[in-house]
Amino acid sequence: MKTLLAPRFQDLMQVADDYAAQYQNANPFPSISFDDFFDEDFLTEVLHEFPDLSKKDSISFNDGRQVKLAGKGEANFGEATKRLMHFLNSEPFLLFLQKLTGIEEVLISDPYFFGGGQHEIKPGGLLKIHADFNKHPTMKLDRRINFLIYLSKDWKEEYGGNFELWDKNMEKCERKFLPVFNRIAMFSTTDFSYHGHPDPLNCPEGMSRKSLALYYYSNGRPASEVNTDLEKHNTLFKERKNNSQDVKAFKLSKKEQVKAVMRDYLPPVIVRKLLSSEN
Repeated sequence: MKTLLAPRFQDLMQVADDYAAQYQNANPFPSISFDDFFDEDFLTEVLHEFPDLSKKDSISFNDGRQVKLAGKGEANFGEATKRLMHFLNSEPFLLFLQKLTGIEEVLISDPYFFGGGQHEIKPGGLLKIHADFNKHPTMKLDRRINFLIYLSKDWKEEYGGNFELWDKNMEKCERKFLPVFNRIAMFSTTDFSYHGHPDPLNCPEGMSRKSLALYYYSNGRPASEVNTDLEKHNTLFKERKNNSQDVKAFKLSKKEQVKAVMRDYLPPVIVRKLLSSEN
């Protein structure tokens, strides 16, 4: 059986010890990235299993602020992908995350992969800067960590698709990561951890920005991470200061806004019925 992790990451608790200070003190909020985190041959198997989500029963977002595709739980996972995702939801990996992040509350994985799993962005797609939904819809837990795995091989700088971390005032991108194969990025999620892939993807037709996303939760969180004007909230999109593209994208019609909320909160089968009744 192939190993999952690259040799230098085999001892996860030692990695957590070595990088905890770097993660916890990162700017603009706790975060880190690692290259070649997984065994290359194994992750290549995962990539080969990754479907064209536009040809599967997936979730499609297209409201100006996000143009992307997302899988539904484990529906499109192959055997290698299942093995990887189940490991990332296991006790050893949770203990690694706990030590690396310094989060005091016990971390809980999401076996449903709500909002996570397989993500794909085609040419022209994007995901505007945002803070994530803060509560799991069924487990009612607080969202604390995002863990992202990039899968696109032969990715070039000119294709764009950088994962960007922005300051609290939305004035400056403080850090960005090109989504190259076998790079992971992770960060602590709060009401103020603004991030995204805000500019249209410029890769050739036939290529796409592929990733796997896992989210981790806890029962309760520090008050400093919460916008006191909000309780349970959906994705909070933010405009970049003095950016004409964002001004245009955020001028959504009321109808588009309602559709976006429906897609985020209602089961897909109900959304399809409601939208088809308009035609």
